[in-house]
Amino acid sequence: MKHPMGIKKTGGHFIQYGNRGMTLESDLSSSNLYYLENDIAVIYKKPTPLSICKVDYPSRMEAVIKEAYFKIPSTTDYNGIYKGKYIDFEAKETKGQSFPLANIHKHQIVHLQRVEKHGGISFLIVRFTKEDQTFLLETKFLTKFLKEETRKSIPLSYFQQYGVSIPSRYNPIVPYLKIVDQIYFGG
Repeated sequence: MKHPMGIKKTGGHFIQYGNRGMTLESDLSSSNLYYLENDIAVIYKKPTPLSICKVDYPSRMEAVIKEAYFKIPSTTDYNGIYKGKYIDFEAKETKGQSFPLANIHKHQIVHLQRVEKHGGISFLIVRFTKEDQTFLLETKFLTKFLKEETRKSIPLSYFQQYGVSIPSRYNPIVPYLKIVDQIYFGG
């Protein structure tokens, strides 16, 4: 029988194959579907607002967008409701030992800060792909870094100190609401 996370024992060592080829976005989509189907939370990935200018129709059943532009800058990747609270977050992956601030736009940071200011739950989820580590970083710690540091990237050590590690599971794959419970609901 195969282990659901693709864990295989060879020569006394355990090898995990579960997340190879998976992206943070697909893992979060799977997790959000789990939360929805189990009536835990309603959280969706927001569509990017595009204005389509040119479309080719190679056949009756196919359409190919040839030209489009962003209508307005999008805010963050995900939003919804959990335990009666509005929740909003941005999710990013990085291959390096730090998270480049160029990967998150100023208007997204301002949006997260506004959500926090008005009593909502807001944070970043960042996956360090080489280390296979995923962290939830509250907006207040993102703001703290931006005010106190001049670096152009947030090092992994900052996430280890101020963020909360989200270990991968079978279902949900990214159980970030357990962390939200710990931080915002004392559970």
